[in-house]
This record gives sequence, structure tokens and C-alpha cells, in this order.
Amino acid sequence: MQVNEHRDAVRILHSECLLLGRYHAMATKETMHASKTGAPSDAVNWGQHQTESALNLQKAILESCEHISRAWIDRAQSEISLWSDFASKLSSTKSIPEAFETYTKCVSQRMQMAADDGRKLVEEAQQITQKFARSLGNGRPGMTS
Repeated sequence: MQVNEHRDAVRILHSECLLLGRYHAMATKETMHASKTGAPSDAVNWGQHQTESALNLQKAILESCEHISRAWIDRAQSEISLWSDFASKLSSTKSIPEAFETYTKCVSQRMQMAADDGRKLVEEAQQITQKFARSLGNGRPGMTS
């Protein structure tokens, strides 16, 4: 039984090698034809277009990430500033009600910052999603970019 399985595997591999050889011959013939005529073939153009699209997407995503990173660094610095101010104000309070008021204001400001963070996160995710969607639509019939 193992001998038959081995023969079947050899036949399959042989068939695949023949197919790959034919594909290579066709691709070589197409490339040689394109170089003789001076005009690149549609297959080459398609590959170049896909590569350019992928590179443009990567560039756009990288630019977005850099912008987002800078915005979040600024946000982290504002958080540090908030808690630093809170610590200095709290140390200068003279009563428990005054300390509680300072704490309440700080927490209220922090909650507002958290709400702003959520909105900003959703906006950034939408921007990146739109860039992916535009990229996927480039060059494909029936899709808009």
C-alpha cells in the first residue's frame, strides 16, 4: 500500500513540476515579448500597480501613525501636567472640604479628558479604516476610491 501511495505522490509532484515549468515558460515568453515590443505587458503593469498601491498605503498608514503618536504624546504630557497641578494644589489646601473640592475638579477634568480620548480614538480608527478601504478600492472594477 505504501508503494502505491509513494507512486501517487511522485505523479502529483511530477504534474506540479510540469505546471510550474509551463508557467515559467509562459511568464518568460510574456516578459521577452514585452521587452521586444518596448511596452510592458499587462501582467507587469498590474504587478507594478499593486506594488505602488501597497507602498502608498504603507506610507499613508505610517504618516497617520506618526501624527497619532505625536498627538498621544501631547495627551500624555497634559495628563502629567494635570496630576502635577493637582498635587501642588492639594498640598496647599488648608481643610478637608477644600481638598475634596480640589480633588473633585481634578477628577472632573480627567473624566473630560477621557471622553475626549475616546472621541479621538474613534476618529483615528475611522481615518485608518478609510485609508485601507480607499487602498483596497484602487484599481479594482466596481469599487470607488
